Amino acid sequence: FVHAVTPRPELYVFGAIDHAAALARVGRLLGYRVTVCDARAAFVTRERFPEADELVVEWPDAFIRSRQIDPSSVICVLTHDEKFDVPALLAALETPAVYVGAMGSKVTTSDREERLRAEGVDDAGLGRIHAPIGLAIGARSPEEVAVAIGAEIVEATALARRRAAADTGAVSLLSA
Repeated sequence: FVHAVTPRPELYVFGAIDHAAALARVGRLLGYRVTVCDARAAFVTRERFPEADELVVEWPDAFIRSRQIDPSSVICVLTHDEKFDVPALLAALETPAVYVGAMGSKVTTSDREERLRAEGVDDAGLGRIHAPIGLAIGARSPEEVAVAIGAEIVEATALARRRAAADTGAVSLLSA
């Protein structure tokens, strides 16, 4: 009998906002080890994020570059501020993370894409960013948005598993 224990995949949430607290809860439900990171210490508290496994006060891009992010990792940028968003996304695109998502309206997303292009990000890099973040299910509240993000993460990781199986010629007994 072999009992294999693998570490939980990592969910990195950047931006200590109400949506991040809801996403931390959804991330835990989905089996992730959840880290919430924000450069503003006043917002990164255990009271606001009881579901998080780790709370970090650091600039998001510096944090991303300091971690060993692997292909099972998920990065969600919820900061709503270009001084955090663009550097964090540039750092995230340097990683093999299975999912990189960024919060914002379609207008914000378009503006952010222009700034990322100006930093040298090509179409392939922009194509890795799920933005606006989450499946388009009409979510409004932080909890609904977190469910939409969680669903998109499940979809992206399932697609990555199917691609990996196809690349190795493996046969899956599970559909989709």
